[in-house]
Amino acid sequence: MKDIFLVFAKHNEAADEAAFSILNGLSNEEREKDRASYYGSLSGLARHVAGGTTFFLSIYKGVLGHNAAALKALSAIEGVSIPEGPLNDAQWKSLVAAVKTADAAFVKLVEALNADDFKAPVPTEWYGGNPPTVPLSFMLQNLVMHNAHHRGQISQILDSLKIDNDFSGINAAFLK
Repeated sequence: MKDIFLVFAKHNEAADEAAFSILNGLSNEEREKDRASYYGSLSGLARHVAGGTTFFLSIYKGVLGHNAAALKALSAIEGVSIPEGPLNDAQWKSLVAAVKTADAAFVKLVEALNADDFKAPVPTEWYGGNPPTVPLSFMLQNLVMHNAHHRGQISQILDSLKIDNDFSGINAAFLK
């Protein structure tokens, strides 16, 4: 299981790098333009991806207190903040740095996990207490799927702008 999640974490890191590299090439005005997505702009989608990653990683901390290496990996996101609202160029750069930090923390977290950690019960409030917990492996899958879903929205907008992008497939390089 660890090998699979390591592929997913490394893919997530590479896909975010590819997506944000394309977004870096756009003007701030283009990133901030309302594209009629749920999160409005490309910047809004990017902020949501970053915020989702830091949110998911932060909730894992409570169940991994016994694993010093996992806690060390998660400590990297402690100072990370996601800027809100329309971003200026400096805030955009801060967001890009936050994503890099969070993605690296995700990879290091998975590297630090052992077989029992994947079964650790993570409390869930959003299911209305039913179930009250889910396994960490389920929550790791949610992180991966959340980011892939929203990068897909970014990809669709880039497609409509006729901007080449391809960060959806998992590259075989991650099998090493």
